[in-house]
Amino acid sequence: MIARRLPLHSPRAVQEALVARGWDSGRADAAAGGMPAAAIELSGLDDSTLLALLQHAGTLGLDLLTGPDWAIVAGSESRLSALARPWVVPPPLAAVAEAVGLRLLPDPPEVWVTRTGSIPLDRPVIAGILNLTPDSFSDGGRYLSPDSALAQADILVSEGAAILDLGGESTRPGSEPVPEAEELGRVLPVVEALTRRHPGIPVSVDTVKAAVARAALDAGAAIVNDVSAFRLDPAMAGVVAATGAGVILMHSRGSVSTMARLDHAEYAPDVVTGVRDELAAALERALESGIAAERIVLDPGFGFAKTAEQNLALLDGLEALRPLGRALLVGPSRKRFLGSVTGREVAERDVATAAACVLAWERGARLFRVHQVGVTRDALAVAHAVRGAG
Repeated sequence: MIARRLPLHSPRAVQEALVARGWDSGRADAAAGGMPAAAIELSGLDDSTLLALLQHAGTLGLDLLTGPDWAIVAGSESRLSALARPWVVPPPLAAVAEAVGLRLLPDPPEVWVTRTGSIPLDRPVIAGILNLTPDSFSDGGRYLSPDSALAQADILVSEGAAILDLGGESTRPGSEPVPEAEELGRVLPVVEALTRRHPGIPVSVDTVKAAVARAALDAGAAIVNDVSAFRLDPAMAGVVAATGAGVILMHSRGSVSTMARLDHAEYAPDVVTGVRDELAAALERALESGIAAERIVLDPGFGFAKTAEQNLALLDGLEALRPLGRALLVGPSRKRFLGSVTGREVAERDVATAAACVLAWERGARLFRVHQVGVTRDALAVAHAVRGAG
């Protein structure tokens, strides 16, 4: 049996699931529009399990849509949790109860523990991007000198950045890998200067090289942002575990040169499930390497091996990643899929970035990596206030 949580911030996920089961679009639209707060799709059910589910779901006040070997069960989180009790439900539903329980939302992490301290996650946390490269897709070449990088860092902090994320190697399509010594030469002077200039702001180093991460951490960095989630350098997990660094594990496929292209943009059965499963595997590898769970943040990798439509579906379905139990960081800043929606050029996508971050916040993200902090900070401040948090 396969269980899949369907995101219900919009009816899109349920509508697509029903059309895939053979429903016509009009009937699927009507059914999806009436769904309550949460829904879980169950596949591979036998007749006795379906019958038991039909009989039991109604007693719990759950909505149910069924087909020959599948069901979509929907209701509030608390009503779904009443189904997720193998010791209470009828015997044919024991496996269903266990599967549903694995798809319920855990309490969100309250803090992210890094090498230099803990970052509270009770409100949006913004990481300001500082590209120290000549060829990054948005601002490559603007901050090559330490002085220009420090001046930009001052602006990011003044606008509300709680983290500074430094990168010395571009992942734009077709970029060439940077030799270790060259990446170190770009990153280390800025890390050292920033930790002196802004001692209260954690520094994150965006790298796939264990040696670069180790040197940056020794120079004062607190976080490793590995866009390959330990795929490209097996030694990276050991560095993070040994130093007690915070770590961001991002979903991607391919090499540094190809991960932002569409060579690997095939996902089965869908992009949300594919990203969730691959992030779950990366998380498991990190835990097995001795990295404490509270030090791990997950990033779905917007713009990496995903079409525009897949990025939008992933944004809508972000809540499906929450059962992994780790804080979510998103980095939609100025990405191509925002340009495909707005028709804007790269430098004109900051408002679209802020909108994407608000949607991600509503779906459970708590950390946001952006180029232009001020617009996103204001948008997230409103979203946070609307939720009653002040």
